[in-house]
Amino acid sequence: MDGRGIANAQYYIATTASRADDRARVLKYGRMFFVFDRLGDVQSSGLGEEGLFFDGMRHLSEFSLNLWNARPLLLSSTLATNNFLFTADIANLDVFRDGSIVIHRGVLHLVRSRFLWKSSCFERMLFVNHGLEEVEVPVHIEFDSDFADIFEVRGTARERRGRRLKSRVEGSSISLLYEGLDRVIRETSIRCDVVPEHSSERSFEFAFRIPPKGQTTLQLDISCDSKTAPEFVGYTDALTAAHFELADIRKAFPQIISVHSSFSAWIARSFSDLEMMITGNPEHNYPYAGVPWFSTVFGRDGIITALQMLWLNPDIAKGVLEFLASTQADTSNSIEDSEPGKVLHEMRRGEMANLGEVPFGKYYGSVDATPLFVILAGSYFERTGDREFIHRLWPNIERALNWIEEYGDVDGDGFVEYSRRSGKGLVQQGWKDSEDSVFHADGKIAEPPIALCEVQGYVYAAKLAAAKLIRMLGNVDHCCELEVQAESLRTHFEEAFWCSDLGMYALALDGNKNPCRVQTSNAGHALFAGICSTERARLVAENLMKPEFFTGWGVRTVAKTESRYNPLSYHNGSVWPHDNSIIAYGMAKFGHKKMAGQLLLALLDLSGEVELHRLPELICGLNRRANEGPTLYPVACSPQAWAAGAPFLILEACLGISVHAEHRRIVFDRPYLPEGISQLCIRNLRCGKDSVDLLLERRGDSVLIHSETKQEEVEIITITS
Repeated sequence: MDGRGIANAQYYIATTASRADDRARVLKYGRMFFVFDRLGDVQSSGLGEEGLFFDGMRHLSEFSLNLWNARPLLLSSTLATNNFLFTADIANLDVFRDGSIVIHRGVLHLVRSRFLWKSSCFERMLFVNHGLEEVEVPVHIEFDSDFADIFEVRGTARERRGRRLKSRVEGSSISLLYEGLDRVIRETSIRCDVVPEHSSERSFEFAFRIPPKGQTTLQLDISCDSKTAPEFVGYTDALTAAHFELADIRKAFPQIISVHSSFSAWIARSFSDLEMMITGNPEHNYPYAGVPWFSTVFGRDGIITALQMLWLNPDIAKGVLEFLASTQADTSNSIEDSEPGKVLHEMRRGEMANLGEVPFGKYYGSVDATPLFVILAGSYFERTGDREFIHRLWPNIERALNWIEEYGDVDGDGFVEYSRRSGKGLVQQGWKDSEDSVFHADGKIAEPPIALCEVQGYVYAAKLAAAKLIRMLGNVDHCCELEVQAESLRTHFEEAFWCSDLGMYALALDGNKNPCRVQTSNAGHALFAGICSTERARLVAENLMKPEFFTGWGVRTVAKTESRYNPLSYHNGSVWPHDNSIIAYGMAKFGHKKMAGQLLLALLDLSGEVELHRLPELICGLNRRANEGPTLYPVACSPQAWAAGAPFLILEACLGISVHAEHRRIVFDRPYLPEGISQLCIRNLRCGKDSVDLLLERRGDSVLIHSETKQEEVEIITITS
């Protein structure tokens, strides 16, 4: 993500007020997302994050519904399990006249429904009169737009802004207009299917006469893309078309059901979150990173999410690889932190990005996205056997490898480092990109160029992945060369990064090659990459499960004994689900599946304590307390793609499952299910053109696997020792 570190850091997400409670509801479709309260309104109070956003700009900053000049009574609201439809049940408050109640609370029932599709928000209000007399219902809908760039909403100050143009008021349609400094005119068009009693630049007013036991409806269409704004489309027609689209996307995902109902609910929500982060995006099958702050393409996030989901849905990996290949850097540009062959970090479309006020129009300031790209390509081929695609992708893989050799190793010591070149870019360019996230034991910030622990592991795994691919392409000599390079890096890594007194790999080497002797979760990523020796992997895994790291909800990013440990910080002591999934995979890779299972159960418990079973981007790293829920991080994204993908990577690790479509084979290598998850059903797991249904049953420490598909179609192999 873009840097969110200490309070004075660039692009820090400012918090000017506390969240009274967790009120936010979120919808997303493509380049649009909507954050609003439980009633369905947009308010400027709290964290100020609410609004309807499109292409990195807020198109609605206020949106409120009043009945009888008062905010109505919320009964309940929810999101459908598929994340598509928001529904709120609302009632009127007691209506007084001359000191007496003339309409009692709850006589009017309002069902408010909303969804996003294409570039519009569709809303339907069903008013039901449960009374015995006709009621006249005055409805007042107020709205406005500050047309704030997403970075402004996050707290970045601007010296100048564009200008608000005169709104267009045309009966049942109102358009709010803004001309940015980038000369782009942005429009928010609000249309309704009922002619209002009165309309102005900021409101619609209606007066509905509803007979006893009768009902009436009001439909709104809020469009944010003036270039493609369609004619008024009815709510029902749009809903039907959107459901067909959603059904097509859902077909690519299997089902995972457990006798453990909370586990099933968590898995269902995670699938739905990932579908939502993909649906409607112009980048085909590319999951956006997270709502609200990162609802766009991120290289690292997309790759890791694709890796998490690879065994279940390889289409995501293909979509991520295709798009990142198409945006791979061609030139060296210090403003964008780009160099030939480097893989994209982030892409924005907002006004500030267009003007260069932030460098994230196309920004390449991540040191790990490029080796991770190669890892994903290798893993995708192992999963699918898609030789044609790899042949097409090979020039991009080769360019990524060249970047690692020519540009990644800044000082020629054999390790891949980073040093920011853009004055507006990220200081730290690993996944922990807060400015204060890379430091020495005394708390001093490490000087660049910085060689991160996990990045060396990624480079090691990338070279081995590329070696397998190039062997498939027929170049045995280059294959052997890459394998030798990987082994040399592994040996060099062990010598330079291992801290025997800590039982841990150093966080990083600074510009003077001094190790940052700090215990962090980064070492768990080295396990994931496979660069560690077996014995040292065991020590790292055991240390990560000690109280200094393990909170009961997951592993902290930084051990609580370290100088910069702060459980309320973004990267220096918090708990990240995706980080835990990578650690768990690394533990299982070295045979420590019970530890991986422990992390799965910790995140399962966390999912049971958060709304909608939706894991947020991160939580605070405080110790778990009996009979209490987790402490939430105030500006965490929720949903977040790689948080949603976390259970699937850990499940893959525990089951030891690998799918080999080319050979029509599914392998379970010493499968394990943690206690509490006694049975698991996986339906419609694709293996090439075929699919299988599997039933898994826990028997002690072993797992029995039953195929409900004809054996001649897909071979199921279980390795028990």
